[in-house]
Amino acid sequence: MLHRLNFKHLRYFWAVAHEGNLTRAAQNLGVSQSALSVQIQKLEEVLEYQLFERQGKQLVLTEAGQIVLQYGDTIFAAGDEMLAVLRAEEPSSRRLLRIGALATLSRNFQTAFLEPLNGRNDVRLHLRSGGIDELLRLLETHQIDVLLANYIPTRTENSLWVPHLIDQQPVSLICHPEINHPDGLDEQLQSLPLLLPTTESSIRAALDAYFERQQIRPHILGEIDDMAMIRLLARNKFGAAVVPPIVARDELASGRLIEISQIEGLFEAFYALTPARQFPNAILAQLLDRETSSSLTG
Repeated sequence: MLHRLNFKHLRYFWAVAHEGNLTRAAQNLGVSQSALSVQIQKLEEVLEYQLFERQGKQLVLTEAGQIVLQYGDTIFAAGDEMLAVLRAEEPSSRRLLRIGALATLSRNFQTAFLEPLNGRNDVRLHLRSGGIDELLRLLETHQIDVLLANYIPTRTENSLWVPHLIDQQPVSLICHPEINHPDGLDEQLQSLPLLLPTTESSIRAALDAYFERQQIRPHILGEIDDMAMIRLLARNKFGAAVVPPIVARDELASGRLIEISQIEGLFEAFYALTPARQFPNAILAQLLDRETSSSLTG
């Protein structure tokens, strides 16, 4: 006899899996521990797999439990999103936009991307930063609506997301106005102490290729994966930074930093990664459909 999945059983399992503790989960759900145990046992009977194993006083997910939890995250996130979409039809509601961004991504770029939402009372933002693996997991389980990145991660046939190019910024050499520098880009790159993105950066790969073509042996003072830190070090006269000007937008506008050369042919691309299958988010669609290049650089 074919047993249909009982979503109440799945909800109980999901609660215990996230708590990692039967007692706390039972208290949160308002049921007894024994009743909760019975519901999970019924789910295991239907699935024909053990979902938890005990390690001391802790409940630990089995491999099958990990798989069921991933699907549970997707199912219940989709349910929450359905409610948000339906409730957004009410004039008094606020649409939730959940954004993930690489921890090393330019904060100025992020604020420029979100600028059209400034002053809107119908939007509630949920922002989080992290590493690419963690954020892709959240994206594929519908726990965030979009992931902002400055490169396209490796995709496989099982990837549940698509990349959108939303901006492309030129890359320049910037420094403190008190730092003496020669004329000419190649001389500047050869003689100035440089603050560079790390080798994982798309900027760095293109820059290394430029060094090779021009036979430049740069004086690399530091390799930093955080654009904000590169900007701060340049502001404190450590050296000249190779970054998109948007990274140091405020300092360039105030004169605390100056752009001494633009590196011709070198650009940094910015992407929005979105799930391939998801309820449409109208706020996100508005951000992606606008003329990003003029909006972000203007």
